[in-house]
Amino acid sequence: MALNVAELLLQLEEISRSRPDRVLRLRGSLPVADGLEPFELLIFRGFSSSVSHPTGFDPDQPLLPEAARIEQAELLQGPLNPQAEQCLSSASGAQAFLELAAWL
Repeated sequence: MALNVAELLLQLEEISRSRPDRVLRLRGSLPVADGLEPFELLIFRGFSSSVSHPTGFDPDQPLLPEAARIEQAELLQGPLNPQAEQCLSSASGAQAFLELAAWL
């Protein structure tokens, strides 16, 4: 059974709590009035952070709208160093990272 966006993010955040040496980058698209807009989201130590869009202050609200599409995920060495980013796995679907073994 496919997870909705909010459930997927919650499960990925839970897994990331046990891997403080990993950052998961998600890329996809958000619905806007005139089509779709790209977004980028980082998950590190159990928290999601949008690097492309402002987010609300309520941690109990989903970070992405239900209509958001997550198109790819990459696992990076954490903590993230933008000057020397280390990609540990090539882009794939976010569902692949629901298995802890994918974070090793």
